[in-house]
Amino acid sequence: MKSPLARLAIISVLLITALGLFRYRPWNGQGAVVMQDVIHEGSNKRALRELTVGFLPVTCHLTCPVTDFASKTTQTSTNFNSRVFSDFPTVVSALQAKQVQATFMIVPLAMKLREQGVPVKICYLGHRDGSEIVVAKTSSARSLSDLKGKKIAIPSPYSNQNFVIHKLMQDYGMKPDDINFVILPPPDMPTSLAAGAIDGYFVGEPFCAKAELDGIGRVLYYARDIWPNFISCALVVHEDLIKKDPEVVRDLVRGIAQSGAWAETHRAEAAKLAAPYFRQNEKVLNWVLTAQPRRVSYVGLTPTDEDLQKIQSMGISMKLLTKPIPMSELINRDFLPPVITPAPIDPAKIPAGKTLAKAD
Repeated sequence: MKSPLARLAIISVLLITALGLFRYRPWNGQGAVVMQDVIHEGSNKRALRELTVGFLPVTCHLTCPVTDFASKTTQTSTNFNSRVFSDFPTVVSALQAKQVQATFMIVPLAMKLREQGVPVKICYLGHRDGSEIVVAKTSSARSLSDLKGKKIAIPSPYSNQNFVIHKLMQDYGMKPDDINFVILPPPDMPTSLAAGAIDGYFVGEPFCAKAELDGIGRVLYYARDIWPNFISCALVVHEDLIKKDPEVVRDLVRGIAQSGAWAETHRAEAAKLAAPYFRQNEKVLNWVLTAQPRRVSYVGLTPTDEDLQKIQSMGISMKLLTKPIPMSELINRDFLPPVITPAPIDPAKIPAGKTLAKAD
């Protein structure tokens, strides 16, 4: 007879397995669209195919839902269904299982996957800038050195936020263990700060603006002041999709590029459009996109060797990446449109926001 402790261990394993199955939903099949992926049906009857694209509800992934909307309201060949996730480990699992074959992802994590033999390519960037180090509004911290011994949340060890804050620590003469880093999904960061579970966090918008608007946090550093033209995330595509259906990838990259050009000059409209996809208050997104000086930029998003080499070198120096990978293996620029024009989105067709289920 098994001991109570053994039975408890078995039950725990079964529970974790069940939760994992529910979270990753492998029964959906490769590339399948689940009901919550389809936020907007649209009027496009020309589309011959569809593709699910993963994203997190952060502004460096904003062009994903914009492309989704544009593909369904204009005469395009592909309908894109954006699937929202709450954290990067889930995105990685979905990509490895080919539940999604295109997704937005933090750049160093894409590099790590490539290093581990997962055949992915970076085809475009998400945006530039748009990340901040936030501390409690009541915090006495005025510089990074004031955070010594504090608990700071980051979205992943393989995030540029982690790379950059460690670089800043070096600039301040701090040791790697002077700050206690914890990994949290971006949507959980403002509530954790409000509860006092953490002393601050470094993440992409709109979770910095949310803390400000809720009166619980303030910006200590803007990423652009630490690393001008800061890059967080990129559009990552599985090589199987590139080989099998390059025209879908071409449609996707063109759509993402055009959506960025549109969002750059239609910021309030972009906030209204993205809010239902993000499961967030339009007011918070509007604050991020329209604040002065501008916090985010959606132009100049062609991935360059110089940009990614800098990130890779930082990752290797931190021993999170183990070896240099040629940029030709990391980047695919074959699908970039020769001319990037704003997506032909009619603001009048953007529906009013609605309440939606939480992210995966």
